[in-house]
Amino acid sequence: MTEKDVVVRNRAGIHARPAAMIVQAAARFSSHIEFATEHETINAKSIMGIITLGAGYQAMIRIKADGDDEEEAVEQLVQLFESGFEE
Repeated sequence: MTEKDVVVRNRAGIHARPAAMIVQAAARFSSHIEFATEHETINAKSIMGIITLGAGYQAMIRIKADGDDEEEAVEQLVQLFESGFEE
C-alpha cells in the first residue's frame, strides 16, 4: 500500500469540477484508491463519495492506493492536488 498526504490548495475546495478530474485520473489505474480524512474514508473512483467528503480549502486528505500501479496512481493524484486542479 502506498499513502501520501495532500492539502486542498484551491480556494473553492473540492467541488464538482475537481471531483470529476479526480475520478477521471483515478479510473486510469487498476489499484484500489481511497481518500481518507479525519472523519471518513471514501472510494476515490466515486464522484459522489468525493463530493460528500466536503473537503474545503486547506483540508488534509490522505491518498491511499493498493494494487499493481499504486505508486503511479498516488503520484498522479498528488500532482492534481498540487496544481490546484488547474483553477
